[in-house]
Amino acid sequence: MNMMIDPNTDRKAWMGLLAKACAADLARYWERFGAMPDHVLLRAPEIGGVMVRGRAGAVGAAFNLGEMTVTRCSVKLADGAVGHAYVQGRDKDKALQAALIDALMQTAAAPQIEARILAPLRDTIAAVKATRAAKAAATKVEFFTMMRGED
Repeated sequence: MNMMIDPNTDRKAWMGLLAKACAADLARYWERFGAMPDHVLLRAPEIGGVMVRGRAGAVGAAFNLGEMTVTRCSVKLADGAVGHAYVQGRDKDKALQAALIDALMQTAAAPQIEARILAPLRDTIAAVKATRAAKAAATKVEFFTMMRGED
């Protein structure tokens, strides 16, 4: 079955997942996937900075919160698919892997990438979130008010 995932609807989701993934997890799943596809670097992994903006209460005027280090990369596969990646930090390998996965997700290899890399990453991130939520829930304090008399 030659199923291709529509990049117009799903690309934002998988690129966000790749950007948020732990570099060690991404590297492990990428290594298990197999050989690196033939590709050309359109933009070799390079480190830079971006200004992060915020809003007070999500409704106020935007303000500059500070700078964040990012690494970006762009690749072109032998079949012409182009992949891009922007990842937080200074990890050039993670940026390259994310760009290659982005490119492969636009090819017939998308179902394999989804099953062998993206789904396990989603599961790993969900497990980390669940662990954090459980730790936070363990410290939850519930307050209540008791009324005295009639009012």
